[in-house]
Amino acid sequence: MAKICPITKKGPRKAGKYANRTRATIFTPIPKTYKFPNLQTKAIYIPELKKSMKVRISTQGLRTIKKNGAFATLTKAGIIK
Repeated sequence: MAKICPITKKGPRKAGKYANRTRATIFTPIPKTYKFPNLQTKAIYIPELKKSMKVRISTQGLRTIKKNGAFATLTKAGIIK
């Protein structure tokens, strides 16, 4: 399963990281790490369809659903046709 939110289109991003001791001496890079969005698997009830569905979305996507409604948000994202 992809680590991308279908509503907000948030995905993993690269993050640089090196030790504090390295700053005082010659810069020796440490391998890059990844930061992932906070994805949650939630069962969302859609009253217009009278059914619930499981969706893996970010917490920001949950706030968007709460603000705009489940049916409108999931239709705009292309999850419901």
